[in-house]
Amino acid sequence: MSYFSKASTPFLRSVAVTALIGTAMLISPLSTARADEPAHAPRHQTAEMKAETVEQRIASLHAALQITPDEETNWGAVAQTMRENAGKMEKLSAEKTETPPGSMTALEDLKTYEKFAHAHFEGLKNLISSFETLYAAMPDAQKKIADHVFQSFGREHGPSHA
Repeated sequence: MSYFSKASTPFLRSVAVTALIGTAMLISPLSTARADEPAHAPRHQTAEMKAETVEQRIASLHAALQITPDEETNWGAVAQTMRENAGKMEKLSAEKTETPPGSMTALEDLKTYEKFAHAHFEGLKNLISSFETLYAAMPDAQKKIADHVFQSFGREHGPSHA
């Protein structure tokens, strides 16, 4: 039985929401240079592909939250935070990818993981700050939509419990 099948729903929801809003998952960058991958397998997406993905997430969230023209200024801060967070994770991922597979000690690998976790934490803090401003300005009906978007995402897209 995997760790995720034992994890609580709130934890899975928070992980899924983080993915939805553009914050890269920590395991992906750390596993990009696996020794058991074929040499021809791509180790990471290009920066252009990742930027497109971030822009797709921003557009998807914009539509799901039903952002109005009056909310565009506050939304712009959220979208910019998402882009900055993705850029920081991309930079860390590129640094990790430049390291030849198997050349890091266990301690170095843990320190790299710490860098990703720290960037993830700081990015989430920044995102909460910008989203708080947007959320506070939303009418109650739209807040309910936002609540539903974030709550249902974890249930619909979370890992299987089988």
